[in-house]
This record gives sequence, structure tokens and C-alpha cells, in this order.
Amino acid sequence: MKTNTSLLLATAALALLSSPFLSQAQDKSSAAVDLLDGNLDHWKMDKAGAWEVKDGVLTTSEKPGGYIWSKEKFENFELTIEYKTSAKCNSGLFFRTDPKNAVQGGFEIQVASAGIYDGKHVAGSLYGAQAPTESAGKPDGEWNTMTLTANGPKITVVLNGKTIVEANIDDWKTANKNPDGTKNKFKTALKDLPRSGRLGFQYHGHPVWFRNVKLKQL
Repeated sequence: MKTNTSLLLATAALALLSSPFLSQAQDKSSAAVDLLDGNLDHWKMDKAGAWEVKDGVLTTSEKPGGYIWSKEKFENFELTIEYKTSAKCNSGLFFRTDPKNAVQGGFEIQVASAGIYDGKHVAGSLYGAQAPTESAGKPDGEWNTMTLTANGPKITVVLNGKTIVEANIDDWKTANKNPDGTKNKFKTALKDLPRSGRLGFQYHGHPVWFRNVKLKQL
């Protein structure tokens, strides 16, 4: 009796793809992880920093200061956060960053009060590098929803349902210079900065609140 090898291979492949074990593995790898989940297990603070979680909200303590950093490094991911600002607030969401060199060792998405900055410092901007297409931040005291996607060289920011940044960091080929010819603060061309690093939130002298910090690795 002859065996149809192609048919057997196709049947085996179909069985593997429909396997519940494979489906569970795929679901696990793509599942979003809550990086707060009521505690600070996923985070560590600078020596000067003081943060706490209350009722699922991350904010600075009575003795605030510095940054709070993820314990893990992340490369390609989709991160969704909710944040709200106090009056004239300046903060930041750092990613792919070296905590020992936060300003120069990675990237930052601006977190700030609406209306206090312009250009490449508006809330949601790729700080110092690319301005958002519009100012989409809500007034102080209201919760904003931001999704940051970092996938290879492509960086996308969606703020309150509006896509405001779509950047390819490979376009930043020269230190201290943006593709549009304007100057920036980076001593290293953005294309040469690490593609993996830690997440961080910044206390810059103003109360700020974060919740529902959910990350899905890509």
C-alpha cells in the first residue's frame, strides 16, 4: 500500500497548529502583563526616589524624588498607561534606557500638562526628537490613555485615541541633529542608541499619577 507523504505531513501540521498546548503558548507570549498589579514587584527606585502604589495607582510618596525603573529590560513591546498630571507638571516615560544614564542612554516620551510646552516637548512627543502631530493631552487632573509601541526602529505613540507620533529612529543618523535639521540634546545618533533597556517614570518636581501600566512583548 502506497502512502501519500504530502497528505500525512499536511495532516500532522494541521494537528500541531490546532493543538491546545500550542495555542496556550501563543496566548502566553502575547498576553499583556500588568506592571503594577497592586505592588512594586516589577520596579526598583533610584536611591533618591520614593514612589508607592495606592489603590492601583503609582505616585510619589511624601518624600518624592528621582525615577522609578522596571527591573526587567524590554526590547519590542506595546505599553499602555494611564496618567494624570498636576498643575504645570513635567514628567516622562523612559524606555530602552540605561538608568545610569537616563537622559543620554535611551528614549523618552514626554508626560506633561497640556499647553505648557510646544514643539518637541509637548505631551506625547518623542522628547527632543519629534513633535506630536497635535496636542492631544487632557487638562490637569483628568486621566490620559497613552499607548507606546516600540518595534525595531519604529516608534508609535497614541494619546487619547489619536496617533500623534510615528517615527523611524533609523532616520536619526547624526548626533545632536534631527532629520528636519533642528538640533537635539542627544550626543549619540538615535539610530545608534540601544534597542533594549528599562522602562522608567520620572519625578521632576510635580505630582504625577500612573495606573493600568500594561505591557505586551512583541
